[in-house]
Amino acid sequence: MSLNSDVIISGSGVAGMTLALGLARQGLTCTLLDRTDLTGTLNDDFDGRSYAISHAPYVMLESLGLWEKIGFEAQPINDIRVTDGFSPLYLHFDERELGEGPLGYMVEVRHIRKGLYEALVAEKNITLLMPEHITDCQTTTGHTAVTLASGKKLTASLLVAAEGRRSPLRDMHGIRCRTWDYHQQGIVTTVEHKKDHGGIAHERFFPGGPFAILPLLGNRSSIVWTEPEDLAPTIMGLSEEAFNRELEKKFGDFLGNVRSLGQRWSYPLTLQLADRYTADRFCLVGDAAHGIHPIAGQGFNLGLRDIAVLLEVIVDQARLGGDIGAADVLDHYARWRRTDNATLALVTDGLTRLFSNDIAPVRLARQVGLGIVNEIPPLRKFFMRHARGTVGHLPRLLRGEAL
Repeated sequence: MSLNSDVIISGSGVAGMTLALGLARQGLTCTLLDRTDLTGTLNDDFDGRSYAISHAPYVMLESLGLWEKIGFEAQPINDIRVTDGFSPLYLHFDERELGEGPLGYMVEVRHIRKGLYEALVAEKNITLLMPEHITDCQTTTGHTAVTLASGKKLTASLLVAAEGRRSPLRDMHGIRCRTWDYHQQGIVTTVEHKKDHGGIAHERFFPGGPFAILPLLGNRSSIVWTEPEDLAPTIMGLSEEAFNRELEKKFGDFLGNVRSLGQRWSYPLTLQLADRYTADRFCLVGDAAHGIHPIAGQGFNLGLRDIAVLLEVIVDQARLGGDIGAADVLDHYARWRRTDNATLALVTDGLTRLFSNDIAPVRLARQVGLGIVNEIPPLRKFFMRHARGTVGHLPRLLRGEAL
């Protein structure tokens, strides 16, 4: 049977676009579809978040030739400072201590989307179908066949869900997703401050949740402000003047006067882990497979690590002339990624539970613990390498090697 494409990808978020481009640049054909017209997600009002891209995923994007499309607005993260509230005890990660370059980069999602879209429309191996979605899947020997809402039928060797946390295809394939609700909301906004941030990212822990100050180009920072779900709507509804007053209480005055640049977004915070990553000629990537608390800013990086592994196993199989949707290929991907994703999910969950309380003995132990780790250079360097994403069994792209 003649296939319409090698791979069908449902979901045109950053994960879906990156995977499509990675496959296409290795000579594989892709059909990328989404319920939403991708062009409608490119305006500055669509998503106010910024992503912290660790060093290893940055290397991957550079190896794929994608960094030049999105990195022109990137702010290097030179230092990370972690504190419990305004405690004088802190944990300080300084990239100069490793001598291996920045710990990562901050890039606004709007720039990532626009850059990847420009690359997509110039790529002859990618077919875009939007708005469109899959209503039925049938798998037979050698291929999967999908029916679209328009009635069109497509075939491919492999179907990938990159649809985010509420993946319809995950449900369609009977894959259970375990969810823990933190009963918190993440409030996101961009702020302007008088003084230079020096490329330093700050993570402060308060009883209501973490408060992250993430450096952007210029005297700007992205704020991820976590509060209980019953309080967050009140904060979101404040006037600009009142919001800035509350912001200053969390932010402090170390960068001079600070003010929000206007727009705010809020997102519910949950932990999600899919029981399985694969089914017959089908697999999950990114948030469709796992969604974690933003406490360590690693959610996007986990998705890129998924893509790096999936690209490697697919491309290696294609070069051998094998079936890229075969069960052993997908099992290899799932085994490689499951432990890494589950471990970081549990670590971020533990940190959230440890720091989101105000019990005096626990608070004291947290502060002392941060101070102790800061005074042990080998342990501090170990955590820095984890922050850079350079620890563990890495696929070639994350090591800066060509596929």
